[in-house]
Amino acid sequence: MKNILVIGFSTRNIVCSGKRAGYNMYSIDAFCDHDLLQCSAGSKKLDVGETFDIDNICLEGLVELIESFNVSFDAIIPGSGFETIGLEKLPYRILGNEPGLMKEVSDKYNFSRLLKRSKIAHPETVLLSEIDKLQLPVMVKPACSGGGIFNTKVETEADIKALHEMARNTNIPACKSIMIAQEYVDGTPASVSVISTKDKACAVAVNEQLIGIPWLTKTPFAYCGNITPYATPYASEMKKISEKLILELGLVGSNGVDFIISEEGPVVIEVNARFQGSLDSVEMATGINLFDAHMKAFEGNINIGQNPEIQYAGRAILYAGREMMMTEAVQKKLLEMNVCDIPNVGQVINPEEPVISVLCSGKGREDILSGIEESVIFIRESLNLLDS
Repeated sequence: MKNILVIGFSTRNIVCSGKRAGYNMYSIDAFCDHDLLQCSAGSKKLDVGETFDIDNICLEGLVELIESFNVSFDAIIPGSGFETIGLEKLPYRILGNEPGLMKEVSDKYNFSRLLKRSKIAHPETVLLSEIDKLQLPVMVKPACSGGGIFNTKVETEADIKALHEMARNTNIPACKSIMIAQEYVDGTPASVSVISTKDKACAVAVNEQLIGIPWLTKTPFAYCGNITPYATPYASEMKKISEKLILELGLVGSNGVDFIISEEGPVVIEVNARFQGSLDSVEMATGINLFDAHMKAFEGNINIGQNPEIQYAGRAILYAGREMMMTEAVQKKLLEMNVCDIPNVGQVINPEEPVISVLCSGKGREDILSGIEESVIFIRESLNLLDS
C-alpha cells in the first residue's frame, strides 16, 4: 500500500507521521494547516460550518472530495470525528475499527455499562435526566463528543438548573446530543497508547494529559496536549488494563485508553478507538512511528520492539483568547519555532479555538513544561502584532 487518505477534523499529526514512514499521504480535514499542506501530497478542506458540526457532513459530499483527488487510494484512515460517519460504505479499504464496535465504544453511556460488566474501575455514569442518582459533584458531558470543550463540573443544585437552561437555549451541536452525568473523579488525567491486532496488544507509552491548563485555554476541561512518558507507580497496572481492554473490545491498530489516576488508583474514563492527540509526544519520546505500527497491525503484525522512552516530550495546544487572523509576519516568526498545526496566512481563529501546537523535548517533565511555557509567552507576544 502506498497512497493513503486520512479523513478527520484535524489530520496533521497522522499525515506527517505517514509521510515519515514513507507513504504518499493525502487528507481531507477542517483546517488544512500550513504544515499539513507541506506533509501531504494533496489536501482538501471540509466545510463543517462555524460550529464544526459533523451533521453538516454528508457521505455524498465526501465522495465528491475523494474523487476530486484523481488518485487510486489503497486505503482510507478515519481520524477524529469520522469514526462512525459511515466510511465503510465507500468502495475503499478502511483501516479503522468496525463501525458497530466504534459506535459502542464512542458512546460514553454504553461504554460505561460495558466497563461495569467487565468489572473495570470506571465512574458511575447515568443519563442527564437521571443526574439525581449521583452524589454531587458530577461531570456532565456529551455522550459522543470529545476534546472536553463541553464538559461541565456540576457542584450544586443551582448548577443543575443552569445546565438544563443552557441545554434548552444553546445552539451548540454537542449540547443537542445525548448528555450524560458521571461521578466526578479527582486526580491526574493520563492515557495509555496501545498498538493491537485481533489477538495481541502492546502498550507503547503512558502519557500525562494536559487538561484545562489556564495559560493555554480559558475552557476548564479542554484538551491541551500531552507529556510522554508519565512517571507514575501505576504505569505497569495501567498498561495491563489497557492491553486487556483493547483485546476484549477487539480493537485493531493505534488506540488509546484515558484514565484518571485517583488516590485509590487508575480509573478508566474512555477509549479512543483511533489515532490519538498524543501521537506527537509518543513518537518524539519513544522513536516509534505510530503510523507504520498502525499499518502493520492491520496486517496482523506488531513490530515495535521494547520501545524504551529515549527522552521526555510534550505537545501543548494554545487556544485563542479572542478573534484573530494569521498574518504573514507572525507566521514567519512561528515557522522558526518548534511548533505544528500552523494556521495559513489570512486564516481567522475564533475565541477558544486552537491557534497552534507547541512541541518540546527534554530530560524531564519540568524541562517540558518550562520549555512550552516559554514558547507560549513568545507566541502570545507575537500574536499581539495581529492588531496592528
